Amino acid sequence: MKWLSSVSTRTRRLVIILSGAALVAGVAAGTTAAASPAPAAHASTTSAAAPGWTGSWAASPMAGTTSFTDQTVRNVIFTSTGGSALRVRLANTFGSAPLQVGAVSVGTVLDGSRLVPGSSKTVTFGGTTSTSVPAGAEKTSDPVTFKVRPLTELAVSVYLPTATGGATNHSDAQQNTYVASGNHAGDTAPDAYKNDGTSWYFVDGLDVQSLTSPGTVVAFGDSITDGYLSLTGSNSRWPNYLARRLDAADGSRAPGVVDEGISGNRILNGSSCFGVSALSRFERDALGQAGVKSVILMEGINDIGFAGQADTGCSAPNNPGVTAAQIESGYKTLISEAHAKGVRIYAGTLTPFMGSNTVYGGYDGTAHGEQLREQVNSWIRTSHAFDGVIDFDQATRDPGDPQYLNPAYDSDSAANSTADGLHPNDAGYEAMAGAVPLGFTG
Repeated sequence: MKWLSSVSTRTRRLVIILSGAALVAGVAAGTTAAASPAPAAHASTTSAAAPGWTGSWAASPMAGTTSFTDQTVRNVIFTSTGGSALRVRLANTFGSAPLQVGAVSVGTVLDGSRLVPGSSKTVTFGGTTSTSVPAGAEKTSDPVTFKVRPLTELAVSVYLPTATGGATNHSDAQQNTYVASGNHAGDTAPDAYKNDGTSWYFVDGLDVQSLTSPGTVVAFGDSITDGYLSLTGSNSRWPNYLARRLDAADGSRAPGVVDEGISGNRILNGSSCFGVSALSRFERDALGQAGVKSVILMEGINDIGFAGQADTGCSAPNNPGVTAAQIESGYKTLISEAHAKGVRIYAGTLTPFMGSNTVYGGYDGTAHGEQLREQVNSWIRTSHAFDGVIDFDQATRDPGDPQYLNPAYDSDSAANSTADGLHPNDAGYEAMAGAVPLGFTG
């Protein structure tokens, strides 16, 4: 059983959501439709913050083009905190037609697509094993009695009997996903499944019922929070490392940690490749999480880097004259929204990116981009606008040349990845998690 304690290059861009050196400033099924342009928060017949429910895993939904017909998708996810029951959230957030779901199951991963024998359980919606999710909506399952362990890989298998159209997905899962022909949702054996890339499909959340967890911490950002360039299948995103720290410190009283990073995401503008803007998705992806108590925000580096790109393709719409003040104004909006819901919001400073221009172009790793990054970081550190500050910049920079990542954090995590001057490796992500004051997560 895997119980673990321990587009183009441009398409894999990042931002962070939070974690760095400690510079402290200061149960029934339901459906919810996504508003346009700002997606609606998750909803069900039980309040998103219902007592006893905590977010254990999540991923921000994105529009996609992949379609499935008479196939089962097995999504492998990694829990942060445990509980005595779970519920699954299906996402047709960006679908153009109702999504027909023939069966859903959840089980404990043994290895790859193989499940621990006897662990697979059927998931129901309003008491039935099949369901339809309206276009632009999400649907939460009935509670499933299931002993969920923290820091464990689970498989959520979704059978799709009819053509789905473009699949709502999370493109950069940093995890292998498996697909089978026909209905194999309940299979524990791997025989029918084939590795089919590294994206999650039609599932964007798993909550657990816990009497001891104090709530949920949402890590919100871009590709740095998404864990880009971490080793696939190793669950080495910085929010995963934070969950490990919390589990070691607090055990069953640890909060859930959910990762709402999207590679390439921006505060101010959306993208056809990198999801809707932070301003548009914050209500759904952060404030709509079950039991949310705090948000760790680290985003803005792509607003800077993309500004030097052409106003076409993945970087459109663009803002070539973006200023630090505009990014800070976006932060203020997110702060106001969080505080209006009684949620604390902490900021992570933007990590170094000199040396990244040869990979990403634009204003990444340029003198102008560096000036903007330092202006934004100065405001984060000194404005006292957030409930606290995590200095990711300080935690990851080269002590001898602070405009660059520490060389120990800028090397390959896997043979097929390349250091890019922007994204930390697994050791860098662990350092980020280590810089988060645990008092920010209570």
